[in-house]
This record gives sequence, C-alpha cells and structure tokens, in this order.
Amino acid sequence: MPITANDPGRKTWLDIPEDTDFPIQNIPFGVFLTRDDIITIGTRIGDYAIDLGALHQLGYFDGIPLTDDIFLQDTLNDFISDGKKTWRLVRNRIANIFDAKNFKLKDNQDHRNTVLFTLDEIEMQMPVQVGDYTDFYSSKEHATNVGSMFRDAENALLPNWLHIPVGYHGRSSSIIPSGIPVHRPKGQTMPEGADSPVFGPSQKVDFELEMAFITTDANPLGEPIPVDEAEDYIFGMVVFNDWSARDIQKWEYVPLGPFLAKNFASSISPWIVTMDALEPFRTKSPEPEKELLPYLQYKGKKTFDINLEISIQPDNAEETVVSKANFKDLYWNMSQQLAHHTVNGCPVNSGDMMASGTISGTDKNSYGSMLELTWSGKEPLKLNGGSERKFIEDNDTVIMRGYCQSEGRRIGFGEVKTKLLPVFEPKKK
Repeated sequence: MPITANDPGRKTWLDIPEDTDFPIQNIPFGVFLTRDDIITIGTRIGDYAIDLGALHQLGYFDGIPLTDDIFLQDTLNDFISDGKKTWRLVRNRIANIFDAKNFKLKDNQDHRNTVLFTLDEIEMQMPVQVGDYTDFYSSKEHATNVGSMFRDAENALLPNWLHIPVGYHGRSSSIIPSGIPVHRPKGQTMPEGADSPVFGPSQKVDFELEMAFITTDANPLGEPIPVDEAEDYIFGMVVFNDWSARDIQKWEYVPLGPFLAKNFASSISPWIVTMDALEPFRTKSPEPEKELLPYLQYKGKKTFDINLEISIQPDNAEETVVSKANFKDLYWNMSQQLAHHTVNGCPVNSGDMMASGTISGTDKNSYGSMLELTWSGKEPLKLNGGSERKFIEDNDTVIMRGYCQSEGRRIGFGEVKTKLLPVFEPKKK
C-alpha cells in the first residue's frame, strides 16, 4: 500500500507556519486533554491539534475498519495494536481530509469547530501506556567517552560492545511527557577519598540525549523477530531525555548496571512521529567494525537522518544550545536492537518503549550528556548570560529538539522540555 500522505507536493488548507515541524506530510499521533476536559487521541498539523475521536464520530474514516472507540481512549495502545496497515490507512486519510484540494471539512464550519484546537487549548498527555521500557547503549562515541572516564581509555569499550546491542530493563512508571518537572533525586554516593558511602541529593544530575521507538504487539513468547522484519513492528519514535544522576550511578552500577541513578525520571516529546513519515530520510548505519553474528546482519538502509539539539535554560534566562548531534551516527540501529531483544524469545507488546542510549557524535559539540560535555565537571560549559554549568542545577530547564530536513522537506518531533526542581520536600502536617 503506497504512503500517499508523504507526497512532498501536498499542501493543506490549514494556515500553518512555513518552517513548522508538523507539515501535512508529518501527521504524528498523540493524546491530549481538550478545552472541554475530554481526553482524546489526535494528530497535529502546524499549530493545530486535531481531534481524531471527533473526526471518526463524524464519519471521516468511513471505509477503514476501526472500532467505534478506537480514538476515544486515553492511550494509543489499542490503535497501535491494529498494525501497520491500519496506521497507514488512517494517516493517508488524514492527509486527504486536510489536503488543500479537499473542501469537505474545510467548508463545514460546525465540524471544524468540533475537530480543530489551537495548541493553547490543549494539554498533552503520555501518548502510550508503557508496559516495558528498555534502554540501549548504542553510541560507540558515548560508550567510549564514558568507559574512558569510569574505567580507562585502554578498556573504554568492554569486549562484548562491538558484538551485541548492550541494554538494560528500565523503569516505565517514571516516563513522563514534556512539560512535567522533575525533582533532584537522592541516593547513595561514594565521595572521593571516602571509605564509606553517604546519603543525600545527587550533585551530578545530568541529561541524556536519546531517541526512543514504540512497538506494537510483535511476537508470542519464544518466537524471535528477524532483523529484516523488525521495522514492521515499530510504530514510531519520540525524542527521549533519560535523566541521570552520575554520582549515584558511579557507586551503584557494578555489577548489575544503573538503578536509582536512572529510574527517577525519563522525559519524552509527546507526539509520536511514525516510521512512514520518516521514510524519506532513511540512510545508512555505520559499518560494523567486527563481523556480526547472522541474526544481527541486515540489508539496506536501517536508520534515519534525524538532527538533534540540546539547550539549557536557567530560570528567567535565555536558553543556550549546548550540543548538536544526529541519530544516524548510532552504531546499533533499531532493527538490530529489536532483533537482539527478542532473539531469546522475549515477547514485545503494544506501547513498549525502546530507547537508543545517549547519542553522541565524534566532536565535543555533539556530545549527548553533561558528563561528556564538561568531561565529568572538569571543563564547565559557559551559558549565554555568563553563567557556567558542570551539571544541571536546580530550576534549570533542559530542552531537546529533533527534526529531519532535506530538499525543502522538514519533519520534526517538536521538543521535550523539562525543568529540574530542588529535592522534594514533603508538606508539614
């Protein structure tokens, strides 16, 4: 089935900014609270949010096999479970409804009043209920930098790293959408020169620039997903800030890996950009440096050219862009990650989230964490306005953005924007 929604020549009758992340060729999916306090599934074109539940009730999806309540839910999980054919049919139909040459909705003011919302009339929610969350470690540059700091340059990459997409199972309950603040976490740390740990607030709160993909129901228990079929089970992607407490992490991560240092919060951009929308930006992954086992070998272009950037904004100050990176630089691609995740028969469900791990490039201006950008605090970053940062301070806001662009076409993810609040203090009774 062709992806007609991607037609680069298509225009919309909606009045949208020329440089928007959300042209009619994007059509992402999300969940929002409307001005009438109703939660609905929707999409976005320009600066308009579109109520898909209302569109469906008004008959605009006639001919597509959808249940009556498919868009009247508070998560996208059931819609994602319907599979790739349904996603494509719905996305193609939305593109047709809002095409400049289609007057059916454009000329029906009552329907437009019901279906369309401006962004200040909605509140974005978590788009999926995340049953399981896996965090990979797929950037060779990041793994090398961190290995050099935590161990030594000679043993920066552990022997398994070039052979498997390393990952760990994270905490899904603390994944939150953009706009929800995060408190500075507490935990155990081992101060330099001390012989016993102390308990208190983390002094090294950090961000991690990542992307995450969301899966559909993929495989029964015991059945692996082949690497060249993996993309059939990926619905779309979000920008992902995997918050980290580096001092807590350094003390706890041996032998089982991150725990409290990572599970206090992860923040995502609220609109899921589909794999179909990203199709024009497909590109090659880095060449493997070691011969891979057959189940990780793939053909064709399996990654995407996604520009990423990070900004830090102190309270009541302007933001400073501190890093620019690209998703395509990841050594391990999504297909390999999903194939490895399931090669032992692990089942994958609708709404599961798989994060890439920190995305870092080859030069300092493309590093994806403060740990690398300041080399563990030894080289503070200078921000606009003259202040400096070794790590993230209380009341700083971290903003991450992602977009694809080529030959005049732009498909974006919007932003994930999160403020770090001081340590949580319970109210006195």
